[in-house]
Amino acid sequence: MSRGAVVGFVGLLGLSGCNAHVEDTRPGQPVKTRQVAFQEILKVFEPMGVMLRTNNYEPDRFAALAAELTVKREHPWAHFSADTNYPPTKAEEAVWTQADEFERKKQAFIAATEQLDAAAKTKTMEVASKAYFEVYDTCKSCHSQFKKR
Repeated sequence: MSRGAVVGFVGLLGLSGCNAHVEDTRPGQPVKTRQVAFQEILKVFEPMGVMLRTNNYEPDRFAALAAELTVKREHPWAHFSADTNYPPTKAEEAVWTQADEFERKKQAFIAATEQLDAAAKTKTMEVASKAYFEVYDTCKSCHSQFKKR
């Protein structure tokens, strides 16, 4: 799979989290809240991928997006409580039955975004690109195990 296809795949993963047919009617809408939080992450992450795959790297904008990602990365996780495994969730039961592994994948994502933020500050496309794809790999790994297809 080419880098461009890989980056585009991230967008599909994020957008597939939307479920227009079932509404989250629970108090506080935890499922919808976490889905929106992941969409907000994607809105910051995908423009970085576009810059890389189109060779239109803007170091300052990339660094600003990476910094914004480190802020948004925390938002979805609190909304995975035990009572949130109901439609319209796209989370697999494994999120709750393999909670330690889910936490490990979450921590890998957070560490990778920290590395991306540091790499973006170098303003070097090659360094930023490597770190970007490390974040992508953490997303893909978690989605493969913990997200319904």
